[in-house]
Amino acid sequence: MSESYAAAAERSQVATAPLSAITLNVNDQVRRLEVDPRTSLLDALREHLRLGGTKKGCDHGQCGACTVLINGRRVNSCLSLAVMHEDDEIVTIEGLGDPEGLHPMQRAFVERDGFQCGYCTPGQICSAVGMLTEVEAGWPSHATADVAAPQVALTGDEIRERMSGNICRCAAYPNIVAAIRDVAEGDPQ
Repeated sequence: MSESYAAAAERSQVATAPLSAITLNVNDQVRRLEVDPRTSLLDALREHLRLGGTKKGCDHGQCGACTVLINGRRVNSCLSLAVMHEDDEIVTIEGLGDPEGLHPMQRAFVERDGFQCGYCTPGQICSAVGMLTEVEAGWPSHATADVAAPQVALTGDEIRERMSGNICRCAAYPNIVAAIRDVAEGDPQ
């Protein structure tokens, strides 16, 4: 005997998860939220905290538009649950600098015209800042010529490999690489 429409509809309804009370440290501000435990960090930042700099691109971790820094490391916020980050230090593009005091990477992107439409730029900048921290720590990449060297040579190939998780639909890649190189070399431009 087949199941009635009403019974099937009732059975297929997803139960609403109870809200989780969380405290996030975002851009050096402690923020308290009540979120569905399935809420991504990206949605918590954009929808709950109204920080619109972090962008929703593919929502699958493939484009990098949602990249933020968590404890200094770059993370795709669309793939991470907000409830996982209670004791973490989260930095978004808004926390790197502001119009009166740009972060060196933000300034380099402006000076080198490292953006066109600007949609991917917050994720590109956060990723670049995190990437330079990885280089300073001596972490090799697939493009690192000498993985035993005490310092990674930051070539154009090295930068492109390390930034490959961040897509720019406008293809401003040469300018992005130039901006990153300027900051890495301490060049004020």
